[in-house]
Amino acid sequence: MVPKSLILATRKSPLALAQAEMVAAQLRAALGVETDLLKIVTTGDQQADWSLEQKGGKGLFTTELEHALLRSEADVAVHSTKDLPGDMPAGLAIAGYLPRADARDVLVLRAGVAKPTSIATGSPRRRLQIARLFPAATFTEIRGNVDTRLRKIGEGGVADATILAAAGLARLGIGNWPGVEFHALGYQTMVPAVGQGAIAIQCRAADVAKFAGAFDAPTARAVTLERAFQTALGGGCHTAFGAHATETALHFFHEQTGLHTLPLTPADFAAPAESSRRLLGEFGFKLG
Repeated sequence: MVPKSLILATRKSPLALAQAEMVAAQLRAALGVETDLLKIVTTGDQQADWSLEQKGGKGLFTTELEHALLRSEADVAVHSTKDLPGDMPAGLAIAGYLPRADARDVLVLRAGVAKPTSIATGSPRRRLQIARLFPAATFTEIRGNVDTRLRKIGEGGVADATILAAAGLARLGIGNWPGVEFHALGYQTMVPAVGQGAIAIQCRAADVAKFAGAFDAPTARAVTLERAFQTALGGGCHTAFGAHATETALHFFHEQTGLHTLPLTPADFAAPAESSRRLLGEFGFKLG
């Protein structure tokens, strides 16, 4: 039985709070419960000057929220799915996902720049893929909330461009920004991170049944397959890897194999662990 009131653990960033409010609204509508937010500062938020590629690791933006669940300080935790590691602490599970938003990445160019000579991104996945479009560009890292990153590019001095998630921009209501131009990147150009565009709702494993039917089944179907690739590869912040499943196709990128697009069948979604290992074997990966 679902309690009358649920506490949602969330990060404190503007985007995280916007996403938590979306989940709270869905829980109120689907289950008729009251909601409250438990706002938490994660290690990734505290270490704003860290290079996520060099000092990052699994769970930088999720561990403290998961601890709140395990200590029963919260009933659910709200995550950007792309922040969730492939494995999960014992006793926790995914309750579901909100309907997925636009999963594409967006190239943010300083206005008037046609071909960037410098691009700011701390993501190996984004860096290796965008380098195919702009092979002469140099790269630097960038941290901060979405508005901070946009301001840094628009005002100049940091880089000519950066790359942001379309879903995050939309959830913040940002359709334009002074001094920059937005260019959405198709899946044939930039394969998104696993789960990009999807908001994950995590809970204690014993509570999963309480949320049955409250969230979006098609999103769960696609993201579960993507996360199976993540689990099989064991990738973290250091690996240039992306996977995005549509209803009929898998878009896959890895630093060892490059970019691939393959057809998907209902059977692939029905057995995600087996499908991911089979397809990775076809890509040449030797899995233990």
